[in-house]
Formats: sequence, structure tokens, C-alpha cells
Amino acid sequence: MLFDMDGVLLDSRHAMLATLAGVATAALGRRITAADLPPDALTTPRVEVLTGLGVTDPDELCALWWGPALATAAGTALFPGVLEGLMAIKDAGIATGLVTLQTRTRLPWLLPPAVLALLDVTVCQEDAEPKPAPDGLLLALAKLGAAPFETVFLGDTSGDITAARAADITPLGAAWGYAGPAALKAAGAATVLDDPALIGPGLLDFTSC
Repeated sequence: MLFDMDGVLLDSRHAMLATLAGVATAALGRRITAADLPPDALTTPRVEVLTGLGVTDPDELCALWWGPALATAAGTALFPGVLEGLMAIKDAGIATGLVTLQTRTRLPWLLPPAVLALLDVTVCQEDAEPKPAPDGLLLALAKLGAAPFETVFLGDTSGDITAARAADITPLGAAWGYAGPAALKAAGAATVLDDPALIGPGLLDFTSC
């Protein structure tokens, strides 16, 4: 079982919006708040969001400021049921992996040690071409020695679903995440789950979809 992190395992909505606003504030020299961000800020590449706000050289500025801004942003927590679900998956002898756009250095201060210990492999921003490319998912499969037909990937954006389909992995949508159920269904999710408490060994039942 492969998982995205933000919006799937980790409720980081407020922190991500605060980080975007913080980088924009530092770049523009005027106060930018989460309310000033576009409604689709969480499902749009951050460079596009910042460019739309008038930030020049957003790639360079994100390289400098994104990590510190995210590290000091408040409001990240596991979704209810995530830890218990991952424990049940581990107890069932099912391999797990994380495929995230976050960098590896951020994982220890975004996810509790108990969660990191339950993940057999982590594929981060620096490891592969980011989603919607399938590279990260394929790398996770290679590290786990797993086949696409026996794997599910739970994501919360259309890019996640697109990446899974390109890797021939069954794509599952997390309705509690950033994009919402309609966008996930339109992207081609085999099933859209409505509660993080559903994370568990039963997710593999959807590989026949």
C-alpha cells in the first residue's frame, strides 16, 4: 500500500496555506494572509500560486524560505485513525510506502516517529520526478519488490490519481484531503474513501477494481 502524505495521512492544510502566505509576504514586502490566496492554492503548484500573487523568481525563493516557513507554521496533525490503520496494515504483513512531494529532511518534523517506523519505504521530492509523473510510485514499487497489480495508492489530488494510473497502480482517492471527491472521481479514482478511519488492510480489496 502506497500513500501520499499531505492531505492523506497528515492534516497540513492550515500549515501549507500559512507557508504560502509567509513566503509571499517575505517576497513582496507586504502582508499576505491565507485569505489572500486563491481557492485552489492547495492543489495548484506553489510556483504558480506565488507567481499569481506577483512574486518573481518563486523557485529560488521557495528553495530559500519554504523549509523554514513550513517548520514554523502551526497546525499539522495526523488525521484520526491513521496511526491505528497503519498499525493494522503492518500487523497484516502488508508492505507500505510513502510517496510525497515533501523533502526527506522535513519528514521527521512533519510525521511522528511512530508513523515513520511503520513505513517500509519513503520516496521524497529529491528521489524522483514529482507527481503527476509516475516515477516516484515506480521507484517505491522497485524498492518494495511489489507489482503494480497488487498495489494501491491513496492520494488526495488529481495529480496523485494520474500518477497511479500511469504506473498501472489502483488509484484510491482521499475525500478528506485537498481536492475533494468530485475532482478525484473526475481524475479516475477507482474508489473515493470518505473517512481516514478506513485506512487499513481492507484497502487491498480495491485492487480488483
